[in-house]
Amino acid sequence: MAKYGLIGKNIGYSFSKHFFTAKFENEKRQDTYQNFDLQDINEFPKLISENCALRGLNVTVPYKESIIPFLDKIDIEAKAIGAVNTIKFMKSGKLNGYNTDYYGFAKVLTEIPPLKERTALILGTGGASKAITYVLDTLGFKIIFVSRTKKEGTITYNELTQEIISSHYLIINCTPLGTFPRIEEFPNIPYQYLTNEHFLFDLTYNPQVTSFMKFGKIKGANTCNGMKMLEYQAEKALTIWKR
Repeated sequence: MAKYGLIGKNIGYSFSKHFFTAKFENEKRQDTYQNFDLQDINEFPKLISENCALRGLNVTVPYKESIIPFLDKIDIEAKAIGAVNTIKFMKSGKLNGYNTDYYGFAKVLTEIPPLKERTALILGTGGASKAITYVLDTLGFKIIFVSRTKKEGTITYNELTQEIISSHYLIINCTPLGTFPRIEEFPNIPYQYLTNEHFLFDLTYNPQVTSFMKFGKIKGANTCNGMKMLEYQAEKALTIWKR
């Protein structure tokens, strides 16, 4: 019997445990899946030393970048992205890192309505945004990054104008704003400039409809939460653990 799990911080909201547990039951596997809530990434070595049956882990915010120094190897995509969300425990004892978020997001993009132009706003610049950026860069999107604080290559929320909103048709919330239990929070963008030509994608999936999505719907925008992306990236993680 193998053990799998999720590492992150304050991850009681996560759907991963339910998803993988149901998957294992459907496949008549005796494997288990557990949430490992770490208050600091430096708790990771102790976690793996106390759980010798671990064969794979998923990684969520805020550790998708800070987990990398603890790994022995990361694959090409994860290295290019700069973030890891899947760890495979090799028979040799080595820990290999992968990123399946980019696969999940790319799959979701194939299912959304056609956009007027390949232009996007990425809200947030943390580890969760890196796979999104990787996919959009690959597809030739023109991207503007939005952050709370001024950084090189980004603008702040206060700098968002009607012109910028009107000319960027895909808007992705890569921040934790609006995630359960703080569902009243949302990225501070000028929602009044949204139209039915916009598509709002929220990486959050709990709640199913975030405030970010609600404000978009009011203006006629199409919206989607992160559940499908989670399912696709989780399926990809399973194939990595099995091979």
